[in-house]
Amino acid sequence: MTASSTAVEVARQDAVTHDERQHDAAGPHRTLQRCRTLVRPALAEAVGRLHPWVGEMAAYSFGWCEVGGAPAVAPGGKGVRQALAVLGAEAAGASGRDGVAAAVAVELVHAFSLLHDDIMDGDADRRRRPAVWKAYGTGPAVLAGDALFALAVETLAAQPGGAAAVRTLSVALGDLVHGQADDLLFADRPWTGPQRVRPDEYRAMAEQKTGSLLGCAAALGAVLGGAAPETAAALDRAGRHLGIAFQIVDDVLGIWGDPQVTGKPVHGDLRERKKTLPVLVALGSPHGGRLAALLESGDDPGAAAELIERAGGRAAAMAQARQHVVAVERALAGVPLEARARGELRSLLGFLVRRDV
Repeated sequence: MTASSTAVEVARQDAVTHDERQHDAAGPHRTLQRCRTLVRPALAEAVGRLHPWVGEMAAYSFGWCEVGGAPAVAPGGKGVRQALAVLGAEAAGASGRDGVAAAVAVELVHAFSLLHDDIMDGDADRRRRPAVWKAYGTGPAVLAGDALFALAVETLAAQPGGAAAVRTLSVALGDLVHGQADDLLFADRPWTGPQRVRPDEYRAMAEQKTGSLLGCAAALGAVLGGAAPETAAALDRAGRHLGIAFQIVDDVLGIWGDPQVTGKPVHGDLRERKKTLPVLVALGSPHGGRLAALLESGDDPGAAAELIERAGGRAAAMAQARQHVVAVERALAGVPLEARARGELRSLLGFLVRRDV
């Protein structure tokens, strides 16, 4: 047995020790755990089909192993997208197991996007340890990302109704790439003047870069659960609005978040001169000229954060996040959904947007 397959087997065994029937509409943490437990054996099985070296990099990215393949329990993601896929199937009246293939596919695509994002952004760390490209090299990390993407498509294509599921994923991937391209281009645009990034452009980017895969996750679960097209479309809309709200909250945390919670340095986004929504709103205020000078120099991120707050950037960003949460509710209310799954979706979505802001 190879080192990577050993790590995958540890992940599979760890998953089956949990109670797969745990189901509590009032507990977002329990919802996430229940869905991770349901999905992880299938995710581990899929990763186990990869080339051993590529599979090791994938397992490392999920926190299942160290470099070299020794089993590990490292911080992983919350599993938001896989939970949305499972809940999408359940909301359509199907079993959560009917959404597992969708959950595996979106989790693989999310991991693929993070591997490539870290390379494009030059981020050396991911979840408090070296990013895959720092641990294994840039070329190998690109290869691992490509393998995860291909595995996601293969996973969906093998399902009954796989053609429709692959089309849904393809649309989301096209949007994700579009949003990523805009995000990269924003970095080279000026802080002020007619070419500056405007808040509406930023929201469109956030919907595509973050919201497209969240919406796809819920819609894919519904598609594989046999939902009507209008139900899948409503879940996709809900996920896209969630993505915008989620990104805005991330923006707020990136400036004012507690490093003990976020794992990032205070004012980190300002030090990196990121054009996030609170910044863009504040740049459009009477304080914009002074703020642009502070951001350009990068000498005093604390003063920049104070000025953004005084200019209303933080309050306006959170108000917009709340507007998108209302839009999520409208989307969910517009179609018939299984009551218990609807409750879990609402509880989970509210939890994701409230994250320690």
